[in-house]
Amino acid sequence: MNAIHPFAATAAQWETPSPRVRALLSKGAEIALNAPPDWLEEIEQASLAAEGRRPIDEDPVLMAATRRATRASLMHWAVSNIDQPGVPVAPHVSPDMLDNARELVRRGATDLAFNSSRSVQNTAWQLWMNIAFSLTSDPKELQELLVVSAQSIAGFIDGTMMQIAAFMQAEREALMRGTHVDRRELVTRILEGRAVDAQQASQRLGYVLSQTHHAAVLWSEEAGTELQTLEAAAEALVRCGASRDRLTVLANAGTLWVWLAADREPDLAQLRHAIRPLPGVRVAIGARGQGVDGFRRSHLQALTTQRLLGRLHTSERVVSFDMVRLVSLMMHDADATRRFVADTLGDLATAPALLRRALLTYLRCGCNVTEAAEVLHTHRNTLLRRLARAEELLPRPLAEQRIHVAAALEVVSWDEEGE
Repeated sequence: MNAIHPFAATAAQWETPSPRVRALLSKGAEIALNAPPDWLEEIEQASLAAEGRRPIDEDPVLMAATRRATRASLMHWAVSNIDQPGVPVAPHVSPDMLDNARELVRRGATDLAFNSSRSVQNTAWQLWMNIAFSLTSDPKELQELLVVSAQSIAGFIDGTMMQIAAFMQAEREALMRGTHVDRRELVTRILEGRAVDAQQASQRLGYVLSQTHHAAVLWSEEAGTELQTLEAAAEALVRCGASRDRLTVLANAGTLWVWLAADREPDLAQLRHAIRPLPGVRVAIGARGQGVDGFRRSHLQALTTQRLLGRLHTSERVVSFDMVRLVSLMMHDADATRRFVADTLGDLATAPALLRRALLTYLRCGCNVTEAAEVLHTHRNTLLRRLARAEELLPRPLAEQRIHVAAALEVVSWDEEGE
């Protein structure tokens, strides 16, 4: 019988037990409903003895609610099997469970709810086996009874904990949003340049404003993006930025503002890899800033980067302000920029993109053909042919306008990232 365990897969097809086993299950449920006080005490103690509960055990209100919730769950399962033995038991979430779950979210100890559930399930199963062995000595009946009981107990507890987990997630997001509202009000004052006491503001934010910062804007343009997805991206940003500390503010339903206490810019390649599993999330990063002014300036640079990406067609998901600083300056007058690009590049502006990419890489590499070929993973002779063709399409010799051509190609390259 050791093969039967309450953690057996509940996804298995549920089969209605035989009439005899249904009768045994109903009789056993009656015994459990009227269990001796020491049995109930043992189960309640199991719920209070779960790993990591010591801080909660100091609160008599939480302990009392835990006992009531445990007893209510046992009664619900027993009554259900008395009335309809062998039928899957519907989840039961009592007000005490919700109160405890809400408090555990507030204390950042949500794992305790699941640890307690596992402890109760193990203890209840041991006591239920005592009941089962007292009901019949027929091996086949006993085996069927234990199998059905294991499915019933596990299914009931799993279903209940799924509802608790969903409630905790909603509570966690509500708590985070409330905290973000308070932070945003103060941060907005700082960003607008209004007078604030930097030391007091740092204490309220839990983040030192006098240090070195890198600001970032994390957002998603996809509908229904969950806050936890953006938070996961923020955690990745911290890891890739070797940050000593961070401040996170919920700007709106799909945008987080983040400040990292770090001396260097996050590793962009590492960050791109880290957010790959987070669909739709994009990151714009400002340059390093110092103190309150740097806090504000780096954020404005991150916002500028975000807005620029919104105007372009790039598919790039992680971009720093330094990457688009020149394009940002040029895009203040979009019509003038388009005329500049057309006049500077001539027929090259409408030629195949690989020609423009070849010429831009060549210019970025200081006109070093060998280095550019390595960057493009292209044979040197192939690159030379593409460069020659690109120069033929320019309205004026490249030697006379290298800087202008590089600037024009830089603008065009961002629009071609999504192609």
